[in-house]
Amino acid sequence: MATTVHEEKTVTLIDGTTIKVRPLKISLLRQFMSKFEGIAAVAEDNEKSMNLLMECVAIAMKQYKPELAEDMEALEENLDLPTVYKIVEEASGIKLTDASLVGSFVTNS
Repeated sequence: MATTVHEEKTVTLIDGTTIKVRPLKISLLRQFMSKFEGIAAVAEDNEKSMNLLMECVAIAMKQYKPELAEDMEALEENLDLPTVYKIVEEASGIKLTDASLVGSFVTNS
């Protein structure tokens, strides 16, 4: 049986803070996926899609940088869209640029 070890990756926020990201632990992944499954329903609305992605990132931040998880305003001030995608991809393993769920969001943003 092959074992895959997911190495931590470093993501730099707008303010220069670096965080280590890796797949979420199961307890947070359940919350994350419950939120993320709604992305298809709002894919045509960029604002709703962005709000949902930010809620997913906030869940991920509970593992990566808990103080940002509780402050959505501070979180939004420290992220750009490519960084949001990196965090979502590393947290969940979902490649946003390939996912059919968010295909229209990616092309419309």
